[in-house]
Amino acid sequence: MLIKIGYDIEMAVNAPTTVLGALHVHPSRAHDLQAPEQFAVEPALAFTTYQDVFDNTIVRVDVPAGVGSVRFTNHAVVADPGVPDPVVPDARQHPLHELPLDVFRFLLPSRYCEVDSELMGFAWNQFGATPEGWARVQAIVDYTHQHIRFDYLQARANRTALEGWREGVGVCRDYAHLAVTLCRCMNIPARYVTGYLGDIGVPP
Repeated sequence: MLIKIGYDIEMAVNAPTTVLGALHVHPSRAHDLQAPEQFAVEPALAFTTYQDVFDNTIVRVDVPAGVGSVRFTNHAVVADPGVPDPVVPDARQHPLHELPLDVFRFLLPSRYCEVDSELMGFAWNQFGATPEGWARVQAIVDYTHQHIRFDYLQARANRTALEGWREGVGVCRDYAHLAVTLCRCMNIPARYVTGYLGDIGVPP
């Protein structure tokens, strides 16, 4: 299927500001673009791009004093097979000594995922008896889905996995942060990949 993607973001700026934004299709899906992205900045300020440690394309715009607001727009068409992610119930959990070095960073605490917290003990008590591999990850996902109550009105940009677990409420990112953290606690490398898919008439 072909999916039109894009956004129209406007920010008020009341002082000279350097804006960094992950606003482009990830390079891993760039080959699916049917034409180059139509990214634009208004007013027509100069911008540069660089790749971060996760290979995201980051845009940098230095907004001078007196601009008032800056607007980012983008439009593109992406080809997608439209099939669900594969289900592999017999997927194996590799012991730590088999893991490649580049995935160990996905076992460590990060900004929103406090692996070195009371969640470590909770995870082992809750999931330590589950079968390793796919079943353990599924148990973590199921727990997270049941534990957090979705409430958009209680969204908070700085809520961490530990806070979401304690509060039992959150939005999409809070589910992801808690599941990622619990996986990392159980020595399962996990990372957060984000994206948006609007109401395009495709059945769930």
